[in-house]
Amino acid sequence: MAAPTAYPSAVQALALAALVPLAGCAMAAPATPNAQVGRAAQVREYLGVETRLLDGDLVNFLVSFRGHEGEKNVVAYAECAAAQYTLIRGFGFARHVRTNVAQEAGIWRADAVYTISPALPDGVSKLDAEVVVANCRENRIPMV
Repeated sequence: MAAPTAYPSAVQALALAALVPLAGCAMAAPATPNAQVGRAAQVREYLGVETRLLDGDLVNFLVSFRGHEGEKNVVAYAECAAAQYTLIRGFGFARHVRTNVAQEAGIWRADAVYTISPALPDGVSKLDAEVVVANCRENRIPMV
């Protein structure tokens, strides 16, 4: 009887050699496409702000945005524009009246209305313009 050896047989060695390259491919392949999609999804393009003074302290902001998390980012863009405009006009506070959001052909648009005032206004949705502007700068969201 032959003594057992610690070395694999030729068939076992060939089977093992055939599996090693496949194992490497299976692990690496999923990471590359996901990484590319993730970077593409993170692109943000701020397409502009149009400001309309409606009546004394009532201001309309029309903003356009293309990119990742479109609805959330176009609303933030409108808020940043409102906060900066509030400071430009010499006021410190704004109150959100309404924002309508629409998306067409990959471009998100927000039509937002705010009142601006020197003192903290009544209402539920109000903003301190200096705090919002600082936050917008930190998050690299352009303003008026």
